[in-house]
Amino acid sequence: MQYLRNAWYVAGWASEFSHELQRVTMLETDLVMYRTSNGDVVALEDRCPHKLLPLSMGNLIGDDIQCGYHGVTFNCEGACIRVPGQNNLPASAKVRSFPVHQKHDIVWVWMGDAEKADTSEIFDLPYFTEPGWAAHQGDALHLKANYLNVADNLCDPAHVSFVHPTTLGNPESEDVPIESRQLDDGTILTWRWVRDAPPVGFFKQFGGFEGHVDRWHYYYLYLPSIAVIDFGSGAVDDKLDEDSRDQGVRIFALHFLTPVNAHYTIDRWMHIRNRVVEDESAGGRRDELFRVAFAEDKEILEAIEEEEKKVADHRPLRIAIDKGSNLYRKSIDRLIASEVTH
Repeated sequence: MQYLRNAWYVAGWASEFSHELQRVTMLETDLVMYRTSNGDVVALEDRCPHKLLPLSMGNLIGDDIQCGYHGVTFNCEGACIRVPGQNNLPASAKVRSFPVHQKHDIVWVWMGDAEKADTSEIFDLPYFTEPGWAAHQGDALHLKANYLNVADNLCDPAHVSFVHPTTLGNPESEDVPIESRQLDDGTILTWRWVRDAPPVGFFKQFGGFEGHVDRWHYYYLYLPSIAVIDFGSGAVDDKLDEDSRDQGVRIFALHFLTPVNAHYTIDRWMHIRNRVVEDESAGGRRDELFRVAFAEDKEILEAIEEEEKKVADHRPLRIAIDKGSNLYRKSIDRLIASEVTH
């Protein structure tokens, strides 16, 4: 399977990395990753050039990796600094190094040409640090599904009425039309408002709404594999619109998709909220409901994956709600094709 490589992908939460060797697989590429004594995170190809033993099976000597087979040792940049039993170091004794950057307690790896890596291009939202908002990291959801199908699900407001009827959706939104367009920077935006309708389970529990509300879903899909779902509710009498969503109970659910291989994706999810921002336990309580909803997604997506394996030549039915997904797939194909030709 082809992937867009000149992009930043999430390797994990910052808390997942310590001064221990760890194998991380992204885009069908095995990396050995660890945190150095000064706190930086290193990512090298997880393969010794001598006999191809994974370096993650070796040992850390200070901040250097010693291969567990014959002791060939590499520094943080992947340069060989020792071959036991000889003084000369072969020119081919090196390991590919990948650019790494840590931001908002998230570790990012650039999987393409190192000279093209630009940390200013790493995904960001002002709400990470703005007063009046609280960011909370959730879990890593392991999915036996292709990342493209997972991304489709994350630019699809229509499925919540049927897949998440007790948490993120309800029947009142089933026939509400969905709008989709591609922004100037390539981001796919899919959205809809549901006016004067009962609140969904999430906002009954965490918004305190009892009567009807106006609620919104704005799904932003940042290429190649980051989704931000801006959703919330407000009292009908408040007459909220696109520019006044902050006045309601507003949540950003962030999904960082890491394609492991053609049939396996890791979805690290978190949220940013504008209510009970000083209560650290509030994040965990919201996680409980998110876990229920995302387990429902997992069941659906893994079932689709199994059926796709059986009918690889199937041409799927396309309906109106698929516009966002269609824009996403075409954009990914175009970017990969451009990368391959250059």
